[in-house]
This record gives sequence, structure tokens and C-alpha cells, in this order.
Amino acid sequence: MSEIQVGRLLRANSRGCVAGCQVSQQPPAFGSMVNIKTDQIDIAYGLITNIHIDDDGLVRQLSVSGDLPEEIIQDNRMNRNVPLELSVAFIGYMAGGKVFHALPPRPPLSLVGMASCSDAEICAFTGSGRFAYLRHLLGVEDIPPADLIAAHFMQAARSQQAAGNTAWIRSAVRAAVQLLRDNYDQLSAVLMACGGIFDADVHEERES
Repeated sequence: MSEIQVGRLLRANSRGCVAGCQVSQQPPAFGSMVNIKTDQIDIAYGLITNIHIDDDGLVRQLSVSGDLPEEIIQDNRMNRNVPLELSVAFIGYMAGGKVFHALPPRPPLSLVGMASCSDAEICAFTGSGRFAYLRHLLGVEDIPPADLIAAHFMQAARSQQAAGNTAWIRSAVRAAVQLLRDNYDQLSAVLMACGGIFDADVHEERES
């Protein structure tokens, strides 16, 4: 498991969790894959679905103070606990060394560490099974599934290509097409979102 911790859990349920993170930690990007220990052995995997930066009384005052020196801005960001929350949708878990594309049997506990997945972890998870985990992304609230799937495909494809698996993205797009074959609007949105990233592979799926 990756040792680059990006936050600690604030709350969780069976479908996802929210973690607190400091701005100075450079939180993972939207759609990035993360892991969380659900106990001493099992690991839950998820995707970042939202990055929420809250405000407080001081931030509100500073925001209407006109021109602010850069040192005050950096001091507020780095030396104070700026409220930053990462929302995560679970896409699977590992138990007994085996990957499952199903919701974790139990949610992780509060204050458990959350870490960014390494390329090896991303390849191991996305390369197992038949992309069954994609169905979990269709029910994420308040976030367009097309943008989330496209962001995930971008990260996973880079990891797979670095490992020499250049055909992975074509299989992934084909799996998304199969999953959404009865929902034309969502399918069109996914193909459009992915089209700017993987033109050749997406164009081929559009034509097939």
C-alpha cells in the first residue's frame, strides 16, 4: 500500500467517506484513486469525487480586505488549519490479498489514514475483473458520472501505459459503452468527456 498519506477520515458509510486534508499536503486531484484501511488487513479503494474548501470567520474577513500581501495569504493557507474535505466514492476493496469490485464489507473508522494509490496499486485494481467497479460511479450524487469516469480513465491509463499495458484504455472504454448501452444520454456524455483525452480509442468505440 502507498505510504503517501493525504488525509484522515472524518466520516464514512457503506458507499463512501469524507477525509480531512491540509492544503499544504497537495491533495490528490478529482478522480484520483485512493486507499483506506478498513481494519488491520482489508483495504478499501475509492475515487476522489469532490474537493471542498470551507470558509471560516477569518477567511471571510480577509476575502473583503482588498489587496492582501502574499505572505498573509500563504500564512493563512499553510500555518492555519484551512478546512479542506475530500469526498470519496468506494469502488472496491482488497481482502486476503484478493481484489473485489464490490463495496467494502464494512466502512473504515474515523481518523484512519487515507493515501494516494501507487501506479502498481492502480494497475492491480483496474486490471482485475471485468471493470465491474464502474457501476459504482453511476450513483455518485452531485457529480456528473461522465467527468468522474473520464478523470479516472486518464489516471489509470497513465499507470497502465507505464506498465506496458497500452490496450487497457480501449478495454475500459468498451466496458463503459457496454455498461451504459441502455442509457444513451449518459453514454454520449461519457464518450464526449473521454473523447478529448483518448481520441483514437473513443472514436473507434463510437463507430462500433
